[in-house]
Amino acid sequence: MADLPELYVAVDVEADGPIPGPYSMLSLGMAVAGRPELTFYTELRPISDEFVPAALAVSGLDRDRLLREAPPAEAAMSAAANWVNRLREVGRPVFLAAPAVWDGMFVHWYFVRFVGHSPFGATGSGVDLRSYWMGLTGVEWSKTHKGKIKNALGLTGLPHTHHAGEDASELAQVFAAVLREREGGTSRPPGQTGRTV
Repeated sequence: MADLPELYVAVDVEADGPIPGPYSMLSLGMAVAGRPELTFYTELRPISDEFVPAALAVSGLDRDRLLREAPPAEAAMSAAANWVNRLREVGRPVFLAAPAVWDGMFVHWYFVRFVGHSPFGATGSGVDLRSYWMGLTGVEWSKTHKGKIKNALGLTGLPHTHHAGEDASELAQVFAAVLREREGGTSRPPGQTGRTV
């Protein structure tokens, strides 16, 4: 297993409130950086009656439709865990998000609550895009928004749509480009990338 490569699993969540439990994860997308054929998407039935209208509006999802049609959290998260575990045939899954704190909070809570454990490990920890970019380039935290990273890497035509599946694929593409930048970068001054923007 140790000889298999790490697979950076970009994860994106849409939710109807700021924390899991009182509020619900409505959709979950996952995509493997550098492996565009490896993707997962599910919507989830809300687990409570509470929601924040502004948060729900961001997702563009119809809560009433999800209550009628989406799989219950147990089924959705079991399918997600099975998908992550199947990745172990080709690599070692590593959680990746932007930000890892927010998406990771929902994903870890849902896995533990509805599956009993997280396929990403006991703590659900992983890679945060912004922290990784900060360490790679030496820029300040305020300059690590995903949009700024995309601009620095010359990634145009890569929208953020607030569809969890599409945004997971976006993040996977961004992180793949970050890894290429890391491989091609050599002793640049802090805060500078290998491209002129």
